[in-house]
Amino acid sequence: MNAIDTKLAALGITLPAPAAPVANYVPYVITGDLLIISGQLCFGLDGKLSEAHKGKLGAEIFNEAGLEAAKLCAINVLAQAKAALGGDLGRIRRCVRLGGFINATPHFAALPAIMNGASDFMVEVLGDAGRHARSTIGVANLPADAAVEVEAMFEIA
Repeated sequence: MNAIDTKLAALGITLPAPAAPVANYVPYVITGDLLIISGQLCFGLDGKLSEAHKGKLGAEIFNEAGLEAAKLCAINVLAQAKAALGGDLGRIRRCVRLGGFINATPHFAALPAIMNGASDFMVEVLGDAGRHARSTIGVANLPADAAVEVEAMFEIA
């Protein structure tokens, strides 16, 4: 078992089966030493979107549930990475970038704080290699009315 799998086990986190694409795109692309993961929603281990993670931040969803949703997205990002890397998360050298999309009301100002749910998780699992560049934007809607979507880029061996 590599260090990432060991850390996930220590945190009691089981990676779900990676979600299949729902349109004309692929879940990941490897080019050179980069792995780019398409946006992942906040699906639970059962592959479903909880009612607690549906809707807009600043309306139906409050910050705590938003943070949980962002973390779930990051867990799903790692599930896609594991599939892309033939099951070997040990090939990840670092998280280069995360992009966060927050389903929010127009006046919701805590977008960066919500995205910290994903960012903090990457650092917790990958250590210093989890520190990344990041963009976070508020959006009018996300697929399945998800509260958060996160995409990622990793440097790989």
